[in-house]
Amino acid sequence: MTDSVGTVRDLLREAGETHHAVYRIVDGVDADWASWYSEWLLEHSELPGLLASRPVRSELTWLLVQLEKDYSSHAPDEPWQEWYATRIVAHFNQYGA
Repeated sequence: MTDSVGTVRDLLREAGETHHAVYRIVDGVDADWASWYSEWLLEHSELPGLLASRPVRSELTWLLVQLEKDYSSHAPDEPWQEWYATRIVAHFNQYGA
C-alpha cells in the first residue's frame, strides 16, 4: 500500500500543478476544483490502475471535498498530498477487487 500512496501523492501533486496552470489567469481559484481533479485523475492519470476498484467520478469528487474539509479542520503537519493519498488509497481499497 505504501507504493500506491506515494504514487497517488505524486499524481495529486501533478494534478495540482496542472490545475494551477489551467487556472493561471485566476491564480488557481476554482470553486469546483474537486470536479476538475477527479476528471483529471480518472481520465488523464494512472490512478484507476493503482486502486483495488475503479472510482466512480462522483464518489472521488465527494471524497476530495470531504478530505479538504477534514484536512482544514485537523490541520495535520503532513503535506495535503500525502494526507489525501493515504485516505484515497484506503477508501477505494476497502472495497477491493
